[in-house]
Amino acid sequence: MQAIHLSTAIDRGSEVQRGELTINAAFLQEIKEDNRELRELLADCLAACEPAGWRRTIDPMKLTRLLGKLRDQLGMHFALEEAYGYFDDAVSVAPQISQRALELRQQHRPLFVEMCQLVDETEQLRYHEPTSVHWQDIAENFFNFHERFRQHEAAEDQLIMQMINEEIGCGD
Repeated sequence: MQAIHLSTAIDRGSEVQRGELTINAAFLQEIKEDNRELRELLADCLAACEPAGWRRTIDPMKLTRLLGKLRDQLGMHFALEEAYGYFDDAVSVAPQISQRALELRQQHRPLFVEMCQLVDETEQLRYHEPTSVHWQDIAENFFNFHERFRQHEAAEDQLIMQMINEEIGCGD
């Protein structure tokens, strides 16, 4: 399977910014399938943040450690996607999916920053630093993050399938 090359032009009023991006669907799919640890950490964090968990005593050290590991794994996941699944300086054009690919790639940084903020808030609570955040807020914020991340990954999977279908001629 070859890489899909994309080109886009963004009209910014008096100027047009041109950007090019290559998507390597095979590498991007492999990165997603091989990241078992990321999936396990997401599941562990979800379990720790479940409402039933709040009826038990929260282990601040455990939750802080889990979210910290998830942050690190998420950073690695995005770095691998950007290094091996997305490439700059493409040589040909596939405008039907270029804008969506660029949008998805640009979601990595805000998602990672959001996870970093969650870890910071958790550490503030763990070390009893002044903050307006409570453990229930951490749980709610994590669920919100998880939903946005899930939607992001589903959109990348959909883009991969669209690219594969167009490359091998599947579809109508």
